[in-house]
Amino acid sequence: MSTFLDLGLKEPINKALTDLGYEKPTVIQEKAIPQIISSTADLKAFAQTGTGKTAAFSLPIIEQINSSDKNTQAIILSPTRELAVQIGNNIKEFSKYIPDLKVVTVYGGSNIEEQIRGLKRGAQIVVGTPGRTVDLINRRALKLGNVKWLVLDEADEMLNMGFKDELDKVLDATPETKQTLLFSATFPREVEAIARNYMTNPVEITSGEKNQGSDNVTHQYYVVNERTRYQALKRIADVNTDIYAIIFCRTRRETQEVANNLIKDGYSADALHGDLSQQQRDSVMGKFRKKTIQILVATDVAARGLDVTELTHVINHKLPDQIENYNHRSGRTGRAGNKGISVVLVNNKEKGRLRSIERIIKKKFEAKKVPTGKEICQNQLMHLIEKVKATEVNNEQIEEFLPSIYEKLEELTREELIQKFVSLEFNKFLSYYNKSADLNDLSSSRDSSRGRSNDENMTRFFINLGRKDSLNPASLIGLINDQKIADKVEIGAIDILDTFSFFEIDKNFEKETLDAFGSNDPDFNGRSVNIEITKSNRGGGGGRRSRSGGGGFSGKRRSGGNDRGHRGSRGGDSRRRSSDGGSNSPRRSSGDSNASSGFGRKRKRD
Repeated sequence: MSTFLDLGLKEPINKALTDLGYEKPTVIQEKAIPQIISSTADLKAFAQTGTGKTAAFSLPIIEQINSSDKNTQAIILSPTRELAVQIGNNIKEFSKYIPDLKVVTVYGGSNIEEQIRGLKRGAQIVVGTPGRTVDLINRRALKLGNVKWLVLDEADEMLNMGFKDELDKVLDATPETKQTLLFSATFPREVEAIARNYMTNPVEITSGEKNQGSDNVTHQYYVVNERTRYQALKRIADVNTDIYAIIFCRTRRETQEVANNLIKDGYSADALHGDLSQQQRDSVMGKFRKKTIQILVATDVAARGLDVTELTHVINHKLPDQIENYNHRSGRTGRAGNKGISVVLVNNKEKGRLRSIERIIKKKFEAKKVPTGKEICQNQLMHLIEKVKATEVNNEQIEEFLPSIYEKLEELTREELIQKFVSLEFNKFLSYYNKSADLNDLSSSRDSSRGRSNDENMTRFFINLGRKDSLNPASLIGLINDQKIADKVEIGAIDILDTFSFFEIDKNFEKETLDAFGSNDPDFNGRSVNIEITKSNRGGGGGRRSRSGGGGFSGKRRSGGNDRGHRGSRGGDSRRRSSDGGSNSPRRSSGDSNASSGFGRKRKRD
């Protein structure tokens, strides 16, 4: 493998890379950097998450940038604030020995006037989310007439989040002579559409096979139902004593609910989703990186850009809406040469989706049994004993207390002392899991979601458009946004069929949705649009329109705002009591006893 010097990067960049601990380029860097430096051809690059894509496109741009020209020469678009901030910070680190090179990161949820002032001072490289970038273009604060490089990072996700119009506007503001660089970890059909629409005869490079999962990640699944899903989640956390994990949920409401239940049950956990302010998100992410928080419950969008190399587990509380996104999730673990485990909780109806994921990642899922109480207690007890063995004794601090301690304990034998110590520290875990149910027996707890809507907080609508009208999830989200129903309405499951479709809206906006579509009289590609409420569930059922859903694209989306993928919802802080222990959870510590097992003691919310 070559060095970064061999790839044609100048000394100031190499010095910065050395300071950061970069020694050898990754495969995608080794392929992309010389290609971008030596050619003006457009580029499609595909590599697994965590293989250094940011350096692969930013280093050759830094190499070629004219730092004496204050005009914006490179625009880098990313789907989320977190990823934009991460890219911006990485570029600043890579270019720290090039003093005249300036980078400005622009995104919604932050002071736009401050961002405008940064642009006025001059920025050769701008990193931004699509919504805020277009806003700044419209205000004439961001001028892209001199752009030489346009980078679309995670472009499939930008389309998935409904940013097609924003991408079109940014493309219109850039010169035709620019070099377009598309980097992605997955290769769905949408990426091919981007290449056809936005690129000219692009060169294609890959690191490994497209969409293939990392060799460092093991994939496991547990069969649960809706009544046992949270209980199983806790048991998986309890049996893995040193777990450091992200739990992925499909919606912000679900994310907050799972996080609330974990916190209530004494776990060191917190939520990361679009309802949080940027300051709150930065605080949560900072604590997670420092391991003050050991479980992060997050949506797919919010976790983009979260660069943590030591995750032991990724847990899919629910499968992602699009199976390609599983690769993004599982790629959060198994980084930097470390091993990782990607866990999926599925019910019997969802198991079939695993086969589709296996075909994409080219790996098999391992079926696992939900841990029993006995297994958890054994693991936790041995973990406690290992921690005791590894504890360093500071004789100077405790020496004066030892004589009285020895005197009080002199009547106890060695065996009795060990037994009392273990009981003091471990009785709560033993009590909690004593005679606990076998969660692998699903026969006595039928899936309560069968025959019901996936989310009782959503209203399901019928719309008279389908695939034959060129309708897809992104265009349907755009159509809903155009009706300006509300600033923060949450869009739920979307099912696109041939001649009609279904979508869900937060039930609090049921009347507003009907009124908006009725009064605006919208059309789609010249066809009049009609919607109505339907009671039918996916897979069949009654209702005013007895049409079945199918071929779905499920999960909530965001409507409205500059950065639609990040705006908050009315949803939020929905809570329920946990069904596997509640306030009696073994994670809750009592008195002054130091909970040595697992994540540690319950922390207070900040």
